[in-house]
Amino acid sequence: MGADPLVLARVQFALTAGTHFLFVALTLGLATLVALTQTRAVVSGSAVHARMVRFWGQLYVINYAVGIVTGLVMEFQFGLNWSGLSRVTGNVFGAPLALETIVAFFVESTFLGLWIFGWDRLNRWVHLALIWVVTLTAYLSAYFVLVANGWLQRPVGFAMVDGEARLNDVGALLTNPTALLAFFHVLFGGLLTAGFFMAGVSGFHLLRRTAEVEFFRRSMRIGLLTVIVSVMPVVVFGGMQFRYTQATKTGGHDAAAVAADFTARFGPGDYMSPGLARAGEGLMVSMWLLMMLVAGVALVKFPFGRWLVRGRVFHVLMIAAVPLPYVAMVSGWVFREVGRQPWMVYGVLKTRDALSPGVGSGTITVSFVAFAVLFAGLFVVNAWLLARFARRGPEGAGLGSAPPVEPAAPVMSPTF
Repeated sequence: MGADPLVLARVQFALTAGTHFLFVALTLGLATLVALTQTRAVVSGSAVHARMVRFWGQLYVINYAVGIVTGLVMEFQFGLNWSGLSRVTGNVFGAPLALETIVAFFVESTFLGLWIFGWDRLNRWVHLALIWVVTLTAYLSAYFVLVANGWLQRPVGFAMVDGEARLNDVGALLTNPTALLAFFHVLFGGLLTAGFFMAGVSGFHLLRRTAEVEFFRRSMRIGLLTVIVSVMPVVVFGGMQFRYTQATKTGGHDAAAVAADFTARFGPGDYMSPGLARAGEGLMVSMWLLMMLVAGVALVKFPFGRWLVRGRVFHVLMIAAVPLPYVAMVSGWVFREVGRQPWMVYGVLKTRDALSPGVGSGTITVSFVAFAVLFAGLFVVNAWLLARFARRGPEGAGLGSAPPVEPAAPVMSPTF
């Protein structure tokens, strides 16, 4: 007996969406830190900060480029495996995704290309403006994605007409609390991820007693300050979302009544949240507690710059802490998405009904294996590239460097 196509389709999308989210978090955070660092370099004329922009900007570009590929693959799956979602709710769900595509692939990528190739060719203020446009459009892109996802969690601003969802309140869609709170949660989560990443890479170089002590001391301070500033807002905006979390997901006192209502409207079924969602919630909380502990240590160390350079145990701690926000994000995503089951659009469209007709176990198995291999390869390549260029340090940063000048061919004197 073949595997259930629905299960394979769900696992396949979880693989692509979860992996893509890991790239997005670091991209959002690093873009902001690079923009702030470049602002400092332009305003003050600091040579150290200018070199920091090139080094950290290069790591940002690497992560962005690989993340784009994962995002494209994820978009394809809506048409391949989930045409039922597009057929029933495409008029609502597709609107914010269309805006995200325009923002991400036309505006953000265009200005990023100008920023990359405009180094030393554009006025420094114009070049600074470019990275800020890239950063703001990145957050706008994330907002539109979360508007779409928030509607899956808490559908508002629509009416069902002849079996199809029709948008009738744009304001309700764009101001959905499940989207707005998630956006700020992700915003600070991205900063937290970038802060741990910057502190971890800096700790690696300081542990090796690199010659670039001042460079990585300043980078360490930026990373730690970002962690200290971001860790509490992440917890606050995460906790505020529980007010709008489905009763069947949290198991609240209204869960039984909601499940009974679903049974009366849609027939018998298991409408309570799967146990995996609660496991994700527990792991997420554990990771946040560990990150708050590390942030507390960083807060104690932060005023004493010499300990940022000499504290070898602290350097090891910051290197080991780099994966913490990633684990927290994936586990939180599992809680948010798995806990919505068996619904694709909560209370409107079941996941099984959103599956494309005619998708068999053989077809979905082949595509699942192909996507799994592709995403594993992309993840390994991204990790390898980040590690390789991070190990090289600022001297190995090629972003913004002038191309080598070919030596002129020697002029041969005529011989007689």
